[in-house]
Amino acid sequence: MKSDSIPDRLRSFAARQPLYLVTASGVAAIWWAITDSAPSLAVTLIYSFTLGNLAAFTVENIPTPPGITSSSGRVLIRLLLLLIATPVIVAAATVIVFFVTIAPPRGDFWEFLVSGWKFPSVATVIFGVGYLIHKTSSDGLQKQNLDLQNTIRLERDVRTSEAAELEQAREIQQNLLPKQIPQVNGFEIAGTWEPARVVGGDYYDVIRLSDNKLAICIADVAGKGISAALLMANVQAAVRAFATDSASPSEVCRRLNSVLCTNTATSKFVTLFYGVLDAGQQNLRYTNAGHLPPIVTCTDGTVVRLENSGALLGVFPEWTYHDSTVRLGAGDTLLLFTDGITEASCDQGEEFGESRLVSTMLEQPRSSAGDLQKRVLQHVKEFCNSRLSDDATLVVISATHLVAERATQTLGTQKELLYSGVHND
Repeated sequence: MKSDSIPDRLRSFAARQPLYLVTASGVAAIWWAITDSAPSLAVTLIYSFTLGNLAAFTVENIPTPPGITSSSGRVLIRLLLLLIATPVIVAAATVIVFFVTIAPPRGDFWEFLVSGWKFPSVATVIFGVGYLIHKTSSDGLQKQNLDLQNTIRLERDVRTSEAAELEQAREIQQNLLPKQIPQVNGFEIAGTWEPARVVGGDYYDVIRLSDNKLAICIADVAGKGISAALLMANVQAAVRAFATDSASPSEVCRRLNSVLCTNTATSKFVTLFYGVLDAGQQNLRYTNAGHLPPIVTCTDGTVVRLENSGALLGVFPEWTYHDSTVRLGAGDTLLLFTDGITEASCDQGEEFGESRLVSTMLEQPRSSAGDLQKRVLQHVKEFCNSRLSDDATLVVISATHLVAERATQTLGTQKELLYSGVHND
């Protein structure tokens, strides 16, 4: 017997005594009605309490033979053993009543106890069967409750472990993003990543290729959670491996597409924008692989979207990607973003959208890249009450001034170079 079961047994014993008292009172009343004489109350109480407790003790301690697994089989075996033990229970109760009473009781009731056996035997069987059914049902419920508690505890432990693993995955994913964004002369670059869940499928990177060139990348992996984060980590590693000073954006995207088509499931794909910022030439050479077109805004309010029409990665193994080039003049701002920004929704279901994004960019055209990034993210969170439905990622590139060899050009010439058309290579 387990030590912690003793209080439960004591409580069960105490809870049964009122039942025996009611039973004894009922027996005394029935006997008085039948014989028109009152039985000895002391004998009635002692006999009822003794008989009931012996029957309950027998039911609780009847052993179940090994090898019987079904609950119905165990109940039948215990019932049979109870029937066998009933004469012993009745005899023991009678002997206890005889020795506990101060003097041998007199009257018809005592004579019935001494000479009769049918009534107490039948009463013992009825009570024993009822108590056996009750105990079997109670034990089953207790086992179910215990199993449920164990299941809940196990699930809680699993969730705690999963939460810890997710937090570790978030830290790992955070470490994959640039800790310090490289800068080049004439430009200011800022980026941020905020997942809708603990981990996400968005990714951005800024990689130094030379003193005057940076590779700038933003990507969105299909799906959410751990699977998207794992694929994002693979994309980040592949971009880092393929990004070199001599590799064009189209070549990088081609190689990424080949890897993803070979090594990922057909249901997984990636949208990606990859560009090379050349501070010396004041331009961005880029390829857009199915990603949302980045937006360029100018101090005079002009807005350009960097279209390129490249297919998303991981779907079409033979797709041919092309390069496009855009010139960035002083005061121009380039914003790269994922759909977690534009598709953030308010309580009424309306999305933030590109028009609000452009308006936010044009509010303070002379803002630094860091200030603009913070302002955009703040406006998005205010719009959706900080309930992002998808990962939100931003990269902001601000052209602060022209390099020396282009500083003599007029603004009109700069705009003509920039907006006479974004051209493909």
